[in-house]
Amino acid sequence: MKITHTEIYRFSIPTEPFTIATGTMYFAQNVLIKIYTSNNICGIGECSAFPMIVGESQDTCLAMAKEFATILRGKNPLEIPDRMNELLGYAAHNSTIKSAFDMALFDIAAKHDKQPLYKFLGGEKRTVETDMTIGIDSPENMAAAAIGFKARGCNIIKIKLGKDVHSDIDRVRLIRQAVGTETILRLDANQGWSFDDALFALDAMGDLDIQFCEQPMRTWFDDKLSELKANSPIKIMADESCYNHHDARKLINSGSTDYLNIKFSKSGGILEAQKIHEIALQTGTKCMIGGMLESRIGISANMHFALASPNVVFFDLDSCLLGHLIDPVIGGITYNGFHVDVPDTPGIGADADPKFLKTCEKWVV
Repeated sequence: MKITHTEIYRFSIPTEPFTIATGTMYFAQNVLIKIYTSNNICGIGECSAFPMIVGESQDTCLAMAKEFATILRGKNPLEIPDRMNELLGYAAHNSTIKSAFDMALFDIAAKHDKQPLYKFLGGEKRTVETDMTIGIDSPENMAAAAIGFKARGCNIIKIKLGKDVHSDIDRVRLIRQAVGTETILRLDANQGWSFDDALFALDAMGDLDIQFCEQPMRTWFDDKLSELKANSPIKIMADESCYNHHDARKLINSGSTDYLNIKFSKSGGILEAQKIHEIALQTGTKCMIGGMLESRIGISANMHFALASPNVVFFDLDSCLLGHLIDPVIGGITYNGFHVDVPDTPGIGADADPKFLKTCEKWVV
């Protein structure tokens, strides 16, 4: 089997504005690729660029996608490590767009094996419940959003923070008062605090029964994460500090984190995500599967990976629920309230709606 050509789409999805500590996104800057093979199998992959975090925009992803598609043309798509090593050898970093190619290759491999991706990866079905994320707003508006989520049956709420430490404490305290004690609360500062602010905030919120706080400080303060973890009453989850399995190893060995957040846009896809998971599994470090602003295509791939990764126990699979104004996907992940499932069709089990694709800018390599 050989790769014959790749279709590349500017897969922009209109959304409501979504604000985190490092900036506001006004639409989902996604890229969709379809890799075609000589065996008439088509693999689909999606990535979601988040420039303020990963440093890639939709346009940089599109530019690199054309280069990567050229490199892979004529090659065997089932040799996934070799294909991804070729992309790494051509360009360092660019993990977001690499993840779309990785995803499409795994989709091809699972379809070739006539299995849903989670079974191809050695997984099995289990109960999965996602959290819902509240973007940064006034404390009152965020509390109102939390009440709305709870009324819809949401049991796990993730709170974006990192703008002003005193307002952040007010945000969390007001939300806890609004939803009561039974709702699980998670925090995500997206690198917004200094070390002193993080230490102050986490200590001040120590009585609010917080499950964990993601990425309290900028990655350039990683050398102080172990000190923060040692003095925090709230467990720490590394997100932007952990791109690959080498980052995971260093964070765990230095005692800098309690948990790890795995995202394909950081790891470059499933292949490297598996390596991160293996490091974490060996050390008993629990993981979360998360994302940027992917559609149900990308989130379906996340779910398949999680079902094959027993050390993934936290689920942040709400990106397509965070204000996406349209759903350009056929098949894929389904939501029963906030419990999620994927179909048992071969591969990822999701595809783009052809009607929506006709509206997207397209390249063929």
